[in-house]
Amino acid sequence: MIISPAFSGKRFAVLGLARSGQASVEALLAGGADVTVWDSREEPRAAYEGRCTIADPLATDLTGFAGVVVSPGVPLNRHPIAAHAASCGVPVIGDIELFAQARADLPPHRVVGITGTNGKSTTTMLVHHICKAAGLEARLGGNIGLPVLGQEPLPEGGVYVLELSSYQIDLTQSLDCDVAALINLSPDHLDRYDGFEGYADAKARLFQMQSGQHHAVFGCGDKHTLKIAREASATHDAGFVHVVQPDALAGQADWPSLQGPHNLQNAAIAVEIARYLGIAEKVWRPALASFVGLPHRMERVAEANGVLFVNDSKATNPASTAPALGAYPRIHWILGGLPKSDNLDECAPYFDHVVAAYTIGEAGPMFADILDPIMPVNRSEMMCDAVRQAMQAAQPGDVVMLSPACASFDQFRDFEARGDSFRQIVEALIADSDAPCPPGIGS
Repeated sequence: MIISPAFSGKRFAVLGLARSGQASVEALLAGGADVTVWDSREEPRAAYEGRCTIADPLATDLTGFAGVVVSPGVPLNRHPIAAHAASCGVPVIGDIELFAQARADLPPHRVVGITGTNGKSTTTMLVHHICKAAGLEARLGGNIGLPVLGQEPLPEGGVYVLELSSYQIDLTQSLDCDVAALINLSPDHLDRYDGFEGYADAKARLFQMQSGQHHAVFGCGDKHTLKIAREASATHDAGFVHVVQPDALAGQADWPSLQGPHNLQNAAIAVEIARYLGIAEKVWRPALASFVGLPHRMERVAEANGVLFVNDSKATNPASTAPALGAYPRIHWILGGLPKSDNLDECAPYFDHVVAAYTIGEAGPMFADILDPIMPVNRSEMMCDAVRQAMQAAQPGDVVMLSPACASFDQFRDFEARGDSFRQIVEALIADSDAPCPPGIGS
């Protein structure tokens, strides 16, 4: 784990003992801190008997504490811990802030921080992949992979590549990224902010924490991202803010896991970050070709009879689905689930790429009504029926794609379970088109 004397002799409270909370507690204890822990569940609390003070921070006088460490899932706009900590003059922070405080005691290294509404996981994984291809020691962390504090510190010259959600940035005060990137912005998580402006302000803080001599990279696809880029230009030295023009990057046809206009933007941002890290084109270009995408994000799961099957279950809102529709010219589109909006407006520019739609889940009837005047629609209701119907209709060269534009919780535990179901159904039906659906997965 990452251990730092910066924590020695200080008092911290940790609220929430899931993965990042546990990593924070262990790093603080190893660094010599006095730690108070709490979780609503008894089992994780019991694991710290004799090692920590076990007490609810809400019932504790926090005066003199160095910080209250909370999970990014704690809604600061509604949870009483924010007001209680403020009344005691104590900051509410997260594990990324602890990492920032520990950096001075780590071997010389660089930090890449990547945020955005859509595409940040793919871009973060791609930067990590390029670093490894260049022979750089690299760690993946933040909103993806293992908690950064729970990983072994890098040797000198290493690169920490962090995916950062707006929630994590909210809990961070001093992370000065050597390279920070904002891919795009569209409305999301508005239940946690005072409108879209509050959400955008959270993203902008990543650049406000940077030194002027550190690099800031921005996508060019929306006015909100460009506004933050202009603001960063006022606080960074000349030449240290770069707005990426994806069309300038040639060769996308050679990168099988990076198809579509959104992935061209992701790749262009990753390449710009690689350049700032000193990685040459002779390294990053073949790395783009060898990159294997994230599970459930434009994931190629099978190909049969000239038809490609793509699992894009991670697309949980229309803004995330839209670029997936833009990636292929002839798509049999499976969509639906628990809706986050009552329209598909952001997908409309790519409706001409859709051969037919297959609606499922709670949003199915609403989406079918929207799409009926525009394209052929099958009101499939269940995943297995949708896949079977799409498979029967698809011609060589077509793509059958699950890109739901919805959350999964009406029919599945999470988007991973939904994507796994799609994959299993596809594999079963390819083996035997008349076979029943595998039990318990969307039949």
